[in-house]
Amino acid sequence: MSQDKILLVDDDPGTIQLLARMLEGMGELRFATNGADALRLARESSPDLLLLDAEMPGISGFEVCETLKGDTDLAHIPVIFVTSNSETSFEVAGFELGAVDFIAKPVSAPLVRARVRTQLRIKRLTDELRRYSTIDALTGLANRRSFNDALAREWARAHRSGTALSLLMVDVDHFKLFNDRYGHPAGDECLVAVANALHGASLRPADQVSRYGGEEFALLLPQTPRAGAERLAQRLLDAVNDLHIAHQASPTAPHVSISIGICSYDEASPAWLRAPADSRFADETMETFGHKDLLAAADQALYTAKHSGRAHAVLLEMSAKPLRQQV
Repeated sequence: MSQDKILLVDDDPGTIQLLARMLEGMGELRFATNGADALRLARESSPDLLLLDAEMPGISGFEVCETLKGDTDLAHIPVIFVTSNSETSFEVAGFELGAVDFIAKPVSAPLVRARVRTQLRIKRLTDELRRYSTIDALTGLANRRSFNDALAREWARAHRSGTALSLLMVDVDHFKLFNDRYGHPAGDECLVAVANALHGASLRPADQVSRYGGEEFALLLPQTPRAGAERLAQRLLDAVNDLHIAHQASPTAPHVSISIGICSYDEASPAWLRAPADSRFADETMETFGHKDLLAAADQALYTAKHSGRAHAVLLEMSAKPLRQQV
């Protein structure tokens, strides 16, 4: 099991050294002496717990906490304020910002260790509950809730950084006929096998494979233009074919097959930002297209693939018009 990561932030190096000695052996310790470095370190590698001096020059501890809680990627980090301010209103303000505890200066080693141990235990339990809430029980893939969150996050990141983003929607062909012929337990086994094949064909850790619902899956591919998405789609088609799962009720193939819809936001896309992300053009483009348009286009591409022979992939562009009516 990996070590808990604890970030200590105080403008007094002596206090950091003291806390580090108290917490020796309790986890992987990192340090910052100002708010800006604290935020940078948190973004580079999210800590499991942050011990934060409430009153620092420049960016205060309260401002660091507020920034963390306003960032969806960092809001889950528990913050313990370490402060010499004992006023009730000060603590109330910290709790309202999202802090989980306060430790008064001068710090006591047994108290620090006990409170850190408690918050790390709570963090592990919370992470486990969060993980279960975002995992599909049958396949072990990310579920639709997790996919929706990732799609919105990666769309915003793609616009912010000017990088490509592709989405593949995958459907098991004639799955109702499979269930009718072989039964639902066999259908579940089929979905698990397909899920494993999709996951195995996705070579990069950043790619997210999700069960979108029923026999439908979604693959979100950050920093991937259409050429890469089309290559992956072919790997997925081959991987599922190579399972050789018999499907005698299928009018498409004697074995289980899949259809794939692709949409890519890249330099060839009509929605691509051709100006810096802080320009007026970018603002207008963000208003015209959103992550739901990427999803709608990939869904429409899947619809097209299913109604043009199945067992292959189709790529479509994003459109401001209702796509399903165009087929």
